[in-house]
Amino acid sequence: MRKNVELVFALKRKNKFGGFMNREEILKKYEPTRENLLYILHDIQDSKNEKYLSEEDLVAVSRYLKISRSEVVGVATFYTMFSVKKRGQHIIRVCVSPPCQLMGGNTIFNYLRKTLGVKEGETTSDNMFTLESSSCLGVCAVAPAMMIDDQMFGNLTPEKIDEIITRYREKKNG
Repeated sequence: MRKNVELVFALKRKNKFGGFMNREEILKKYEPTRENLLYILHDIQDSKNEKYLSEEDLVAVSRYLKISRSEVVGVATFYTMFSVKKRGQHIIRVCVSPPCQLMGGNTIFNYLRKTLGVKEGETTSDNMFTLESSSCLGVCAVAPAMMIDDQMFGNLTPEKIDEIITRYREKKNG
C-alpha cells in the first residue's frame, strides 16, 4: 500500500524585516558573478506575486552581473521554472514523465485543466493558479505527482486534487 506523501521545500526569500526582498536587496545579497545567475533569477521571481521576470528584472540582472541581456534572457526562457510573463499567485506543475503517466498522470493533468478551467500555461480568471507541465519532479515513487509553488503532492487522485485546491482557495479567503 502506498503512503500519502507531501514534501515541503521552503524557498521563500525574506529580508531582515520579515517581508519579501525587492530586486535591489536580492542583487546585493550576491557577488556579481555569472555563477550566481540562477540563484538571482529564482530569488527575484519568487519575490513577486505574479511569479515572473520582467524586462526590467532581466536588464537589471544583466547590468549587475556584467553579462549580456541576451544571455540572461536565454537562461530565463530555457528553464521551465522561470517565466517572462505574469502568472498566477500559485504555480501548479504537473509531472508528465513516463512513470507519472503510467500511474495516471494524464488523467490528473486533464482533471486539473477541467477543474481550473484553463489550458496548459494559462492562469485562472482570479489569478490564483497557473497550470504548467513538468518533465519530471523527481518523486517517481509517489506518482502521479504535482507541485504547487514549493510544495510537492504525490499519489494524486481527483478527490485529493479537490481537497488541495480547496485548501489553497480557503487560505486566500481566510
